[in-house]
Amino acid sequence: MAVGLAAVAAAAATVIAQQRQQKRRDRQLRDAQQHVNLANQQRLHWELLSKAMEDPALARVLDAYGGTIAPEKHRQYLFANALYTNALLAYRIGNVNRAELFGHLRGTVQNPIFREYWEATRAARASLEQNSVEAQVGRMMDGLIRDLDEADTDEWWVVGEPPE
Repeated sequence: MAVGLAAVAAAAATVIAQQRQQKRRDRQLRDAQQHVNLANQQRLHWELLSKAMEDPALARVLDAYGGTIAPEKHRQYLFANALYTNALLAYRIGNVNRAELFGHLRGTVQNPIFREYWEATRAARASLEQNSVEAQVGRMMDGLIRDLDEADTDEWWVVGEPPE
């Protein structure tokens, strides 16, 4: 009888281990598919922005500034958006960690056009779900810009505390 119970317990343990392993594989497949979906979305995003940067008539469709900025500036903002979303995607799919993203963005915000774009899109970021990755990265960017503006050094590459 004890042997029979031990065999049943061993069989149950094996089934439980197999179920856990299957759940882990399913989760890995879902994560991989999400990365593929994000990459495809990024590619489409770039294609659309590229068309808008090349064709002023199409760029007007993406004008969220009410025609208050010059077409050249608008194309620059579209490109700034592409740079930012590319960096965000790299972070979201794990190509860079949060500290690496921080370092990259610390360099990006040295550009005055990117800074203008960031400020001009503040209202759009306010509508993001607070716990979303994009909202968290946006807050990180805002803090980084604040730290850079308040820094007592011209050595921008050492300003701010990289997140863990």
